[in-house]
Amino acid sequence: MVLDLRVCFVGESFVAGVGDQKCLGWAGRLAVRAIAAGQPLTYYNLGVRREHSTELAARWEAECTPRLPQGADCRVVISTGVNDTQFEDGRPRVEPEDSVRNLTDMLRRVREKGWQAMVVAPPPNVDDAHNARIVDLDARFADLCEEAKVPYLRAHQPLRENQIWMQDVAAGDGYHPGAAGYDEFAALLAPHWLLWLADPGSELPVVR
Repeated sequence: MVLDLRVCFVGESFVAGVGDQKCLGWAGRLAVRAIAAGQPLTYYNLGVRREHSTELAARWEAECTPRLPQGADCRVVISTGVNDTQFEDGRPRVEPEDSVRNLTDMLRRVREKGWQAMVVAPPPNVDDAHNARIVDLDARFADLCEEAKVPYLRAHQPLRENQIWMQDVAAGDGYHPGAAGYDEFAALLAPHWLLWLADPGSELPVVR
């Protein structure tokens, strides 16, 4: 009997794969790697461009519920924060405390539904001031996930040091890479992703 593994990826434009000529983004690439590793799954990409965590928190459960039925092995991968930390009218679109509260509520509902969650950190862009705000939120998210015993993959710092990612982002709109950049993002996440698929109870640590 084939395991009915279903995974919903929820978040913003990086989840959706904006800028990727292959139309996969990092989420699609992780699904491809799972299939190649012999782990069949049903993959749902629920990314929405420019969406912040308050908007995500309002919609994610209604979209995931029909896709994650009882009796299946149900997983949710969450990635948010870049749009929260964008400045509009001199302030973040979402205050850091509210971002943490939104993620806290989402993780609580995942647990109550009997699903498994993984959180992926918000990636960097070419704006140093914006990146500083992302780093602060990244640390808050890491602490939250450590306390909640939810795997948190800290991708921001390694991607800032990744020349392919940063060059690809700079060659685009300053935020989104092309296929080469998404290749790097997915390669960074893949080992932890495959372990989590194989054994969600392995209690992957916060990957720092």
